[in-house]
Amino acid sequence: MTARHEQIAAELRRAIQREEYAVGSRLPTETELATQYGVSRGTVRQAVAALTAEGLIGSRQGARRVVLARGRSQSFAELRSFAQWAQAMGRTATGHVISQQYHPATAEDATRLQLPPGTPVLGVLRLRGLDGEPVLVERSVYADWISPAVAAIDPDCASVTQRLYDDTGLVFAHGEHVIDAIAAGARDAALLAVRRTSPLLRVRRVTTTHDGRPVEWSDDRYRPDAVSFTVHNAIGHNALVRTTAG
Repeated sequence: MTARHEQIAAELRRAIQREEYAVGSRLPTETELATQYGVSRGTVRQAVAALTAEGLIGSRQGARRVVLARGRSQSFAELRSFAQWAQAMGRTATGHVISQQYHPATAEDATRLQLPPGTPVLGVLRLRGLDGEPVLVERSVYADWISPAVAAIDPDCASVTQRLYDDTGLVFAHGEHVIDAIAAGARDAALLAVRRTSPLLRVRRVTTTHDGRPVEWSDDRYRPDAVSFTVHNAIGHNALVRTTAG
């Protein structure tokens, strides 16, 4: 059974997405929300904390919460798979393998996965959805040592990360992400139901185990109206690194 604070968070999330609370506007006070939903202020506080973690709202001590964004956002404060992120937001993630095949590691594959060129690796083209809506095209290349386990996974598996953990104990522990924009080609446009040359948010990533062994590298292309990313930094800690394009 879904907890009450999760239900309230879901209702507020939908209200923000419908622009009942526009970006820049303030949410009702905790007391007003508690009265509206017939719960304690503590329950409201839990619901609001979930939306704050998603980047939808912001607050400072003693002030009412302000709507920061209408879209779904993903923080880089921790490493999460697409399915884990969706679940944390109360969404339903889907996945479908369009194609997968082994191929000799290219120079780029070899560099990113720290393998000799020509090593057999598994390339997977996967379409990911959120609440039944296509939002992401993944082009992943898996290292030779994990490829057989990936190839055995059902093509409609919603979370490859969870399945690999269940089957092999593998933990995706570290990730490096490079974010830029790219125009949609014919295939991406068809898969994501957007116009050709539409801008897509591209995230190129390399994921490794706890001991730094590369598991996969991927070129992920998101519909920009479906997902945004947030990076929280401070004077003492800055997780965001700026580099020139390339």
